[in-house]
Amino acid sequence: MIGILIRLKLRVLRNSLRGRQIAGMIVGGLFGLLAALFTIGIAVFPAPEARITVDLLTSIYAVWMAGWVLAPIATGGGDDTLRPEHFALLPIGRRKLAVGLLAASFVGVTAVVSLLAFLGLVFYGLRFGAGAALVGLVFTVLQLAFVVLLYRVVMAALGTLLTSRKGKELGIILVALTGLSGVAVNYVMRSVGPAIVTGQMPGFVSVMHALPSGWGTLAVHAAGVGNWGTVGGLFAALLGVVAVLVVLWGALLARQVTTPSFRGASRTRAKSTRTRRSLLPATPVGAVARKELHTWWRDARRRVALLPTLLIGFVITVVPALSGGGGQSVMLPYFGVAVVFFASMQSGNLYGMDGSALWHTLVVPGAERADIRGRQLAWVLIVAPVALVLALVLPGVTGVPGAYPWVLGLVPATLGAGAGVLMLQSVFLAFPLPDQRRSGSPWSSGGRPGCARAALMLATTLLIVLGALPVVALGVAGKLADLPVLQWLGIPAGIATGIALAWWWGSLAQQRLVTRGPELLATVSKER
Repeated sequence: MIGILIRLKLRVLRNSLRGRQIAGMIVGGLFGLLAALFTIGIAVFPAPEARITVDLLTSIYAVWMAGWVLAPIATGGGDDTLRPEHFALLPIGRRKLAVGLLAASFVGVTAVVSLLAFLGLVFYGLRFGAGAALVGLVFTVLQLAFVVLLYRVVMAALGTLLTSRKGKELGIILVALTGLSGVAVNYVMRSVGPAIVTGQMPGFVSVMHALPSGWGTLAVHAAGVGNWGTVGGLFAALLGVVAVLVVLWGALLARQVTTPSFRGASRTRAKSTRTRRSLLPATPVGAVARKELHTWWRDARRRVALLPTLLIGFVITVVPALSGGGGQSVMLPYFGVAVVFFASMQSGNLYGMDGSALWHTLVVPGAERADIRGRQLAWVLIVAPVALVLALVLPGVTGVPGAYPWVLGLVPATLGAGAGVLMLQSVFLAFPLPDQRRSGSPWSSGGRPGCARAALMLATTLLIVLGALPVVALGVAGKLADLPVLQWLGIPAGIATGIALAWWWGSLAQQRLVTRGPELLATVSKER
């Protein structure tokens, strides 16, 4: 069964990867390779004190462990190539299926890169001798098994939790906190690393040592100094943790396969027939916009995509100021613009989220224009209030009033560009997502590689930067020529640029939907 599922995953990957997925996987693999080489470098090159290498390696391997769990949630790129639901009707024993799917989890770029990073334990052991290197090799295998199992158990547990309405709300909060983890990473990179080297954070280092991700480093160091009793204890402890995770993975897998994630339509109270007044126009565009606003509010998958970006905009304006640094305080007024960037990057693939419901639009003659413009309008109505409030408040609160012409010009420019890119991504780069009636996880990506999604985010960012260029050019010209009026002209320039790009890129998306609508429907309906 192990060999069959491994070959099945390789065959599915080979048949499903296309140009942009392959490119994204290569880019993600290169970044992962650089991170692995950095980890190996810490293990190879000796530090002034032996404890510095141990403390740094335990902390770095804790980051690798956190990345295995948090990265799929943050990017929506979890490994869904082989989903347990696919095997629900096959006569395969629970134990065989659990072992086979677990073995298939080790097939992929992420596992290979992580293996290279954990091989740093072998190189660290070579500094002490062959015995310590052999201990490093054993713990390399155990730590790779640990992180893969931890990832599988956490994702399966969350998938089970998210089968209920309250569980999905909890999952949305979890994803929002995951999105904010970037702030913590920034703080760690700037403050914790140097503090570890100088020995100023003994409490943090003790926590890193206590985590299973750091036991391999401690075991290699203990073998190097001849403390084989500690090596045996750490080996037994990590082996026990892996065994517990295997048992949990088997139990969660059985529940995931045998329990339906969709339990039928819920009972709803009879709604009042009284019509409600709406500020949106009574036109097809207004109707689509109102429908989209309701969908953004009710659909867990869309809230998962959007809520973290909005929270990042608020929290990231406070945390950097608390951690100090003049450069960070200078950037604070511009985080209203950052909200637009994050929201655009995370909110694309609208037709992939809707799936086969796209046919409602295709069967109505001429409905493509209203659908595109209504979706753009709804997205702007959601993101613009938050971005504008931040743009109006932060420059004054942070004592940088000179940033007002820049911020007030960049926000409308990026809003318009983001609304256009949103639809370009949704029609040109759409990919299918699993039916939520069969998959309880709102961030399940249907097997699309997470690194491909990261490359897509990068491309989206570059397009929005193009929309901000006129405002930046006027601001720079006004600064160099000492003409504030040129900087203030960036505001009408930003408004005009935003409207033009939203209209232009929306028209391109509309034309694509008209000419390739059936093909788009076939693409986004593959997982249904």
